[in-house]
Amino acid sequence: MEGFSRVDIFDTKGIEYIFVIGYLIFLIIFWNVSNKHEGIIMRIKTAIGNLSAGILKIPQGLFYNKNHTWTHLEKSGEAKVGLDDFLQHITGEVKLTQLKSPGEMINKGDVLTHIGKDGKQLSVFSPISGKIINTNSNLDENPEILNEDPYEKGWIYKIKPSNWKEETNSYLLAEDATNWSIKELDRFKEFLTGDTMRKYSAEPSMVLLQDGGEIRDNLLGDLPNEVWEDFQKEFLNFSH
Repeated sequence: MEGFSRVDIFDTKGIEYIFVIGYLIFLIIFWNVSNKHEGIIMRIKTAIGNLSAGILKIPQGLFYNKNHTWTHLEKSGEAKVGLDDFLQHITGEVKLTQLKSPGEMINKGDVLTHIGKDGKQLSVFSPISGKIINTNSNLDENPEILNEDPYEKGWIYKIKPSNWKEETNSYLLAEDATNWSIKELDRFKEFLTGDTMRKYSAEPSMVLLQDGGEIRDNLLGDLPNEVWEDFQKEFLNFSH
């Protein structure tokens, strides 16, 4: 047709336009896929967090000290004392040694007992001061109770407290105890995979052993004495 000329877009700017359009399409697809993957990763992380929290039993009416002991004042005025479920899960079945005898006095922060396994040992400190009234004799014949039922049948001492109100006013109860325990699990994971474990293992990522980084039961029990010593400093030598 007169007055018109045919222009091939591939001979001018057309190829650039096609490239830009194609790039935008690629960005849209990549953005959708990335968001989808991010959502999946977040759901996995959430599931791991829920599973970690779910392994712990945390009765809401007990007083928890940050050295992983608990205490509960009964109607009689005597207080039961024991080890929390966090400590049970990571050490596995242990033996108690150097138990106090009925009639002895103990101060808050004194060594309550030692828990040991295969020559390795942790010191556990008393959450309260008072007079030892009784020890749980069932633990001698059935030490597994300590792991299976740490808050009911697995208590260690009954103590007549001498300064209950002042010594327990900073302890954790209910949701505060639950939230703190979950944070302790996360802190333990960091402990295992951080600088502490790199001192003892060429492959620190292997110590978790379960898919997704879930802590397996009795994990600390299988690790060397040096790790127990570091754990003592990081998790049990708490003075309040």
